Amino acid sequence: MRATIMYGAGDVRVENVPDAKLIEDTDAVVRVLRSCVCGSDLWPYGSMPASTEGRRMGHEFLGVVESVGADVSGLKSGDVVVAPFVWADNTCDFCSEGLHTSCRHGGQWGASDVDGGQGEAVRVPQAQGTLVKLPVGEDSELLPSLLTLSDVFCTGHHGVVTSRVGPGKSVTVVGDGAVGLSAVLAAKRLGAERIVLMGRHKVRTDLGREFGATDVVAERGEEGIEKVRELTRGDGTHAVVECVGTEQSLGMALGVVRDGGVVSRLGVSQYTHVPMGFDSMMKNLTVTGGAAPARAYIEELLPDILDGKIEPGKVFDRTVSIEEVPEGYRAMADREALKVLIRP
Repeated sequence: MRATIMYGAGDVRVENVPDAKLIEDTDAVVRVLRSCVCGSDLWPYGSMPASTEGRRMGHEFLGVVESVGADVSGLKSGDVVVAPFVWADNTCDFCSEGLHTSCRHGGQWGASDVDGGQGEAVRVPQAQGTLVKLPVGEDSELLPSLLTLSDVFCTGHHGVVTSRVGPGKSVTVVGDGAVGLSAVLAAKRLGAERIVLMGRHKVRTDLGREFGATDVVAERGEEGIEKVRELTRGDGTHAVVECVGTEQSLGMALGVVRDGGVVSRLGVSQYTHVPMGFDSMMKNLTVTGGAAPARAYIEELLPDILDGKIEPGKVFDRTVSIEEVPEGYRAMADREALKVLIRP
């Protein structure tokens, strides 16, 4: 089968790899209908050291069950399913607490002998706990939005939940990438009264307004902080969802949060220092967030997509075939595309 392999910065190839097959009785094999390139994939795309073996890529996919192991129940050949961006048994103590990213028997796509999602098929470990059956057909128009349940929309939702957004609250979203826009949509869904989107790419911020942003701030750094505070009578917002992952963006998040407020870190952190001193302590700020346990959120978010109340799939603005995946990476890295959808 064909699958995506990254060999180093800027070096993404689509090659023949062994067909996905059952290894453990808890496995399933899923034929991929839709996958995508994640913003987090751009970090290794920009900095990964050259490798002769390469690394299988892709952690967001949905598809059709082709076969299941002897110990898998509740799934059968022909079922359309979505896979969260980590696999998990959905039964251990961490999973029971809604923290599937820490599953005692889980892992990541593309690691060891596990396939990546950017390919024609995937062996899914712990299939019964990982996969969520979708009540749609293989040709459903909802597939792009349903794919966002694999990662990006659940991640935006996680940032909003952990920063305690709710009716009447105000929130700033730092970053106008797909995760940031998903956070805007999630904040609107949970009833936020004011949603400030910090971004400077008009096509993206226009979609942010469609998703529910009440204000857009294009300025960065101290100028951006001052602008948000002007919009909020000097106070800042109750919540901030940081969706970039740099120390500068975290500094802006801490600069625009209201006293007693919450900052949720969603961007894959490219820093080790958190710029918090005595002033932050006196403001009683909370810093939280992290990798989203997408599996914990899928059943909650799924009905609104099926009913057409939300359309998170609008973050996809380019579609490529499996052979065109390297071009998809380039387009996202060059900011020519917001998020690239893959149709194997």
